[in-house]
Amino acid sequence: MTSHTSGHRRGVAAAPHFAAAETGRLILADGGNALEAMVAMGASIAAVYPHMTHIGGDGFWLVREPTGRVRAIMAPGPAGAKANIALYRERGYDAIPARGPLAALTVPGAVGGWAAALDVAKSLGGKIPLRILLESAIRQARDGYVVSRSQHALTRDKLPEMGEAIGFAQIFLEEGKVPVEDAVMKQTAFAATLDQLANAGLDDFYRGDVGREIAADLERIGSPVTRADLEKYRAYVAEPLSVRLDACTLYNAPPPTQGLASLMILALFERLRVTEAEGFDFVHGLVESTKRAFRVRDRVVTDPNRIVEPLDRYLSAAFLDAEVQRIDRRKAARWPAPYGEGDTVWMGAADSSGLVVSYIQSIYWEFGSGCVLPATGVLMQNRGASFSLDKGAANPLEPGRLPFHTLNPALAVLKDGRVMVYGTMGGDGQPQTQAMVFSRHVLFRQPLPEAIEAPRWLLGRTWGSTHTNLRMESRFDGGLIDRLMSAGHDVAVLDEAFSDTMGHAGAVILHPDGTMEAAHDPRADPGAFGV
Repeated sequence: MTSHTSGHRRGVAAAPHFAAAETGRLILADGGNALEAMVAMGASIAAVYPHMTHIGGDGFWLVREPTGRVRAIMAPGPAGAKANIALYRERGYDAIPARGPLAALTVPGAVGGWAAALDVAKSLGGKIPLRILLESAIRQARDGYVVSRSQHALTRDKLPEMGEAIGFAQIFLEEGKVPVEDAVMKQTAFAATLDQLANAGLDDFYRGDVGREIAADLERIGSPVTRADLEKYRAYVAEPLSVRLDACTLYNAPPPTQGLASLMILALFERLRVTEAEGFDFVHGLVESTKRAFRVRDRVVTDPNRIVEPLDRYLSAAFLDAEVQRIDRRKAARWPAPYGEGDTVWMGAADSSGLVVSYIQSIYWEFGSGCVLPATGVLMQNRGASFSLDKGAANPLEPGRLPFHTLNPALAVLKDGRVMVYGTMGGDGQPQTQAMVFSRHVLFRQPLPEAIEAPRWLLGRTWGSTHTNLRMESRFDGGLIDRLMSAGHDVAVLDEAFSDTMGHAGAVILHPDGTMEAAHDPRADPGAFGV
């Protein structure tokens, strides 16, 4: 069932794993603010849900401050100094490998994002010591955590890909075998790293003893990321993208994320004037809006330092009005398109001051590169696999270049006074699931747990598949599926009623009367708690 809580006045926290949500609740109960709670949750989720996220990955934040100001904290890691097309071509690669040391080609940005978030937290009165924020995660990694259903299943499914992934077997297998569900596993080196950061500060991850050990291990295994790359890394604060709808102003993260696509989908869907959820017009309208938005995304979103045109034009009324005219309301557009895969966590928190946080932290694919650095226990992401080895591509590999990110945290300031943060894991599915959850709850007034639990679809393809289609959970009505197929949609009905393919979604809402609610997905191991 969806984990849901409501009516709280001091704070709420939602995460795809109940232990991380409880970690956030404890920080809020101790008087911490939502940003401090989220840093604690970011560390905890890496300790208890390591197949989905770790501190070798990146992170993106949307923060709505008590004044009403909305800011984006951007923590993407650039390609390492030795990461260039020639390196991969000389090794015989036509594409960047998804696993192993050459997949671990970007700087981990998440911890830099934690540091930037805590700077903002302190400016808003945050006073919780870093040691307290990291305490739960240290304990969970050191003393052991319980292997979830999804970690068991994904270890089993992805193990054949991990031949080049140095350190994977030592940390994520039990005597060479896939751990069973409910087994207790430890991340001892990771716990020691968090303990060192608690003592020395988060800057140590890049420019101190932890950074030195990370760099030494990366050089030893053959990663293109250097000590100098780590030393010069900083997260940064940026203005979010936004678009006005009838019901609210929507915010999302700017490039290199696909936040533009998430905003466009809902802005286009609103213009279709669909009157009810769950029918043909609802599903077809959102799917076709997704296709239009993804075409723009794939053409224009890249490293923000390489974008020459203002992206606001794609969120203007004139552009959106023209785009919606290209949607056939009865027939599916053809859809041969590239795909983006990803495994990620979205978490949300709010506190009584009016601070509301939407955060997404990722290592890209499940287990990222698969490489666990021996000295620090850091699991390195494979986000750099989204680069191209074609110099003429939209996102060619270059040292220092930021990769394209499917990650995008969402935030809505509603005209009725509510503030809603929401998001999901799931690569290309992220904007689609966001659109389903938001439209069901805000536009069609479904209760939040129902909006998250309702059956979902995914336009795109997944690993091992050469077919791009519209996959739908088995709970959709058969008549609706027949009608979608008659309209030209290439539909595949999944066996599962609740499929991990559809992502792990969650939301937090601050109501005008000061009460808060939170919910997270039954497709995960969810937690939504309040004080």
